Amino acid sequence: MTIKDKLKVHSITGATTVAGVLALSNGVSAQCDPSSGSIGQGVQCAKPKGAAEELFGDGSIFQTITNALLFLVGAISVVMLIVGGVRYVVSAGDQNAVQGAKNTILYAIVGIVVAFLAFAAVNWITTSLAEGS
Repeated sequence: MTIKDKLKVHSITGATTVAGVLALSNGVSAQCDPSSGSIGQGVQCAKPKGAAEELFGDGSIFQTITNALLFLVGAISVVMLIVGGVRYVVSAGDQNAVQGAKNTILYAIVGIVVAFLAFAAVNWITTSLAEGS
């Protein structure tokens, strides 16, 4: 890769980053002056409109992010379970295909179990942290 090609890649990456920051900053409230108060006021000025107030607890930022990620892991595991079932059905008795399908089903079930355990652990921890604050 030549220097010219690297510069093209970096300029495209930089332009994409700037565009993303500008798009995300659209919801930021510009009605307060963070330099004329405490750190807490500055944080409130930087908070996007409609963002959660609490870090932990019901409806918090942490809970929203972890629920979305755990949903994604669970959905992928269910899709892979279906793919493994289809691979098993169409294997036509080929031992390698059957073994591959069984492994896909096993790993998908393990993924679902891990997602449920992670969901329970995250909810227990965030509830404990919310009660402690």
